[in-house]
Amino acid sequence: MKRMIISTTAILLAASSAYAGDIGVTIASNDTFLAVMVQAMKDEAAKTNQPLQIEFADADVNKQLSQIQNFIAAKVDAIIVNVVESTATPTITKMAADAGIPLVYVNNTPSDLDQLGPKAAFIGSKEIDAGTLQAKEVCRVLKEEGKTEDAGILIIQGVLAQHAAEQRSKAVHDVVATPECNFMKIIDEQTAQWDPVKAQDLMTNWITAGYKPVAVLSNNDDMALGAVNSLKAAGWEMKDVIVAGIDATKEAMHYVKTGDLDATVFQDAVGQGAGSVDTAIKLAKGEKVQSPVWIPFELVNAANVDTYLNKN
Repeated sequence: MKRMIISTTAILLAASSAYAGDIGVTIASNDTFLAVMVQAMKDEAAKTNQPLQIEFADADVNKQLSQIQNFIAAKVDAIIVNVVESTATPTITKMAADAGIPLVYVNNTPSDLDQLGPKAAFIGSKEIDAGTLQAKEVCRVLKEEGKTEDAGILIIQGVLAQHAAEQRSKAVHDVVATPECNFMKIIDEQTAQWDPVKAQDLMTNWITAGYKPVAVLSNNDDMALGAVNSLKAAGWEMKDVIVAGIDATKEAMHYVKTGDLDATVFQDAVGQGAGSVDTAIKLAKGEKVQSPVWIPFELVNAANVDTYLNKN
């Protein structure tokens, strides 16, 4: 009888931990924000001993498609995708649907968001809101400092094929077009592909070309910090230029506290990562889920940065 009790307990434990079989996860790249999101996925999965197979696509859409094909061949019970290029999502959605495998997009908005079907979902944030919060804060600070005469600004963009970069940049243009902020003039905008080193090089090139912006708006924090490092290396006083990023990474918030970065926008990496795993488990179990799930962006500046220090 004792043996039977032990065996039955073991079966129950196994059944309670293996909620969804294996979940395949493919992540666009390994930047600072996504690294936090992936850790949140691991932490959420660990709560129920949920197996995750995590792959990084290194910003290569073909590599990501191959990873998804491999997940399908391995008969995983669900797939989570942080997509490299939003335009690839109709193909990915069809691949998963044809294989009968639940699909969860996270962070980067799929281009076919309204056609995902009942076995697919999206967890993320409205990217247009991030750029709007960022640009309005820069506008506010420039007004506060009295810099309202043809204030030249530069925009550092992420990967242009991604919804996040396109929408965050568009938001800056939209804010600049408003009567309240039309004193801001866009000098130039170029991509640095979410990379701090490429952003530093781009900022150096702009400085060499003689650009003297009053503000630099970056599509993410990593690139914003690259710009800050370039400006400081060129001898600029950070009080003379407004620099703003997006994501509220730990390093960026340190820069906000020291005054080198004027603003960032909190994006909930933990909420997105944990939410994607929870949604994938539910879909794999045949449960209905809400989609899309929008997690709000929040402005971070020197006045409230302490509130966000431990969130990402």
